[in-house]
Amino acid sequence: MFIIQLTYKVPLAEVDQYLEEHKLFLKKNYAQEVFLLSGRKQPRNGGIILAQAENMSGIHNIIGEDPFYRNGIAEYQVTEFLPSMANEAWQTLIQ
Repeated sequence: MFIIQLTYKVPLAEVDQYLEEHKLFLKKNYAQEVFLLSGRKQPRNGGIILAQAENMSGIHNIIGEDPFYRNGIAEYQVTEFLPSMANEAWQTLIQ
């Protein structure tokens, strides 16, 4: 599993210009069952994505498709982690 943290590098007015395209990117990766959760940080200075993939390289390939990445809108920090506990609804993700 991976936590992808986005931090905006540009004003929100510029972020908003790419927001619809970014949402399409998110929907594509939800459909492919790569992304599990996502949302804006509060305050609105970026976002968080919880993802699953075979390896870090796969995550970086996916990030490369994000319009926020391609257009220099956000910086990305990726943290890999190995879940060991979850509530009952999430148990299948850690087996």
